[in-house]
Amino acid sequence: MTTAPQQPADHPEPLWRPGEDRVARAQVTRFQQWAAERHGAPAAVPGDPAASYAALHRWSVDELEPFWQAVTEWCDVRFSSPWERVLADRAMPGARWFPGATLNYAEHALRTAQDPARAGEPALVHVDETHEPREVSWAELRRQVGALAHRLRDLGVRPGDRVSGYLPNIPQAVVALLASAAVGAVWTSCAPDFGARSVLDRFQQVEPVVLFTVDGYHYGGKRHDRADVVAELRDQLPTVRAVVHIPLLGTAAPEGTLEWDDLTSGTAEPVFEQVPFDHPLWVLYSSGTTGLPKAIVQSQGGILLEHLKQLTLHCDLGPGDRFFWYTSTGWMMWNFLVSGLLVGSTVVLYDGSPGHPDTAAQWRVAERTGATLFGTSAAYVMACRKAGVHPARDFDLSRVQCVATTGSPLPPDGFRWIHDEFHREGPDGTVADMWIASVSGGTDVCSCFAGAVPTLPVYIGELQAPCLGTDLQAWDPHGKPLVDEVGELIVNNPMPSMPIRFWNDPDGSRYHDSYFEMFPGSWRHGDWITLTSRGTVVIHGRSDSTLNRQGVRMGSADIYEVVDRLPEIRESLVVGVEQPDGGYWMPLFVHLVPGATLDDALLDRIKSTIRRQLSPRHVPDEVIAVPGIPHTLTGKRIEVPVKRLLQGTPLERAVNPGSVDDVRLLGFYEQLARERR
Repeated sequence: MTTAPQQPADHPEPLWRPGEDRVARAQVTRFQQWAAERHGAPAAVPGDPAASYAALHRWSVDELEPFWQAVTEWCDVRFSSPWERVLADRAMPGARWFPGATLNYAEHALRTAQDPARAGEPALVHVDETHEPREVSWAELRRQVGALAHRLRDLGVRPGDRVSGYLPNIPQAVVALLASAAVGAVWTSCAPDFGARSVLDRFQQVEPVVLFTVDGYHYGGKRHDRADVVAELRDQLPTVRAVVHIPLLGTAAPEGTLEWDDLTSGTAEPVFEQVPFDHPLWVLYSSGTTGLPKAIVQSQGGILLEHLKQLTLHCDLGPGDRFFWYTSTGWMMWNFLVSGLLVGSTVVLYDGSPGHPDTAAQWRVAERTGATLFGTSAAYVMACRKAGVHPARDFDLSRVQCVATTGSPLPPDGFRWIHDEFHREGPDGTVADMWIASVSGGTDVCSCFAGAVPTLPVYIGELQAPCLGTDLQAWDPHGKPLVDEVGELIVNNPMPSMPIRFWNDPDGSRYHDSYFEMFPGSWRHGDWITLTSRGTVVIHGRSDSTLNRQGVRMGSADIYEVVDRLPEIRESLVVGVEQPDGGYWMPLFVHLVPGATLDDALLDRIKSTIRRQLSPRHVPDEVIAVPGIPHTLTGKRIEVPVKRLLQGTPLERAVNPGSVDDVRLLGFYEQLARERR
């Protein structure tokens, strides 16, 4: 049996509802009207945005080819050679999109630079921990990309070659990505907080010919030198023919490396290699907690279309917007952020700690840069709530139109906190509030399955709707679709940004086993979700780390939402461990705030809170104070490796140490398992 611990009420009141003017001017509204006239999309239902979007979504998944053709026309995708058919083969895996077509991602990202009226406007706004913005104009960005692409070709880089970056979230990383795409090379990147082993686990798989590096970076008010790591990368990547040095800390270029300024000082016009639609654009990586990270290859055309759809129709971004998302180059959200250039938005790059010099740092960046879409993690929102941050009171965030979150489900308290902080009633009766977009997708598609829709209401704890072109379903173990019940997250039709393959997976078996083993022909993502009868989506957490008591499956996210709200708890981790004798042990690990003690009173409060707000089944067998909660390098709590450690798996087999933010923390769980045995 599968149950949802906190099902939404049948008819809850929305937390936020867009005004009529916002609905009317939203790009998705105008797209629907246009697509109805030209491509057979259903017309909008007057006065009913929810019914209008539901009809548009149904058409977009039932009629994939007209929908995606409409997206290419609406977003003015420039094919240098025409396509023969939108979708020649819809099999999963193996879908073939736009055969015959050629194009270039970087050409689309830089086309605003050719508008004389906008060439001098900022394409990028870069902020470090000083919080002082520095701008790069469209014209300057195009010049640097043209110069670097020319030099990459001089270095022998050809279409299909891999170009790697060990770089923070700085303008040089964007230039290197776009120059690589212009040449038809395949980009891949890691953030400089990754250690050498973590980077090599990724880059050695794809064998790059060029490596862009920094000498170090600043984080949390401290200087972090990476010269030794870079030296090890150079030694362990034999395919690298050229290393490019970016002196972020001001050090001299090591012997045998090239200077960034020398490679980008030219004035060569960009030459954009016209590549097939399914030509590789970049390689992203899974977290790699239990082995080598999966090297996920996505295509130039697939990413171009999917990101244009997301950014225009879902995020409602365009010229005049400033797009900020707190991220690093080691997370797919960085790639998604850079794609803001595709729609003519200014992209805000923040290189620094999310909480330096204080927890309000990201809001300060939004104020200084005039961000219109503010993207962050659910964990940051909850940290601000716990720290007593008041963003709308303490900062001028009047330009922010949307607060978006991802990385993990935004708890109901997070929705309420954002709403309460931004809700203002003026003396004339006008109300100011905030569109809250909790979104969910994955590195695997570098996009969202469900999330932002500017014309729909927002309900507490729920994502607004499945995304257009995404046949999102919840299935029971037998493949039966469910409504208002928890099921496996299934995507039942191909998306253009689905991987074209995994690197070093010649027969496609690893790709197939990752998504299509349980339900052949349908993408199983590994999340528990509920699709409500109102069309909204609830994310319950990973299905591969599901808690299962007496046949009842429970999502860990529901427990985190309740426990992490307690003022004494900094963060928590829950796992369910099947015992050799057939029993089931469900411990809850809590990382306490400084000064807090896990005494009987706090223990009773944790258990009673869980019992009252969730159910008796959710109450853990034990509550254990820990020195810290381990995370992946992109900040997600590590559940499955901890479970494996507690089941007696040796540390070296339970987890890839290079994928963990602080591998020393795992020693606690390993010792606990040893004591229990």
